[in-house]
Amino acid sequence: MTTYGILLFDTVQELDFTGPWEVFTTSSELRGGEDDVLLVAEHSAPVRCSQGMRVLPDHPLGDHPPLDVVLVPGGSGAREVEPHNERVTGWLTDTAARATWVVGVCTGTFLLHAAGPARSRRVATHWRYEETLEERGEVTVVRDARYVVDGNLLTSQGVSAGIDSALWLVGRLHGREHARAVRRALQYDPAPPYLADEPLPPPVTDRETEHRPR
Repeated sequence: MTTYGILLFDTVQELDFTGPWEVFTTSSELRGGEDDVLLVAEHSAPVRCSQGMRVLPDHPLGDHPPLDVVLVPGGSGAREVEPHNERVTGWLTDTAARATWVVGVCTGTFLLHAAGPARSRRVATHWRYEETLEERGEVTVVRDARYVVDGNLLTSQGVSAGIDSALWLVGRLHGREHARAVRRALQYDPAPPYLADEPLPPPVTDRETEHRPR
């Protein structure tokens, strides 16, 4: 059994947590409902997300089962507010120390940096905030990978990359074929409609490939 805990806070970016939520819950369904996916927040009141969605958490901080995976999504609160919230950062420090995997999506990496798990690690975050995160020190931001694995820390770039990283994680936990089954169930085979309009990315050097997740 795997218990996933997703941290929520005001102005959390919706897709940063609903994407992984869909991956984790679908994974659980395919495993016969063996896993739990929980939404955790500082208070039990509804959380108002970045684009206006309101979500009711399952558990307040400190009143939830032990978490095997703790996931921190992005949003302005992850960058600007929650890093200064000692109750949230303290909970995250303690919970991450006991979890098997710690996951950051988009600018959720900022909150993981403030709480400690992302310090002295290689991480990914949204391209717009890479330099800002680097300026906080004690972190190496990888710019050429949708998600980065460093020990038990898994971080990803913006929104849709969180789905990629969640699929990688369920594959790591329950096998590659299981992850492929989850992907098929979700019909997740992205083909951005305007990709052909964009310039080709520069070629990747041998040195850069060393940072790509396996």
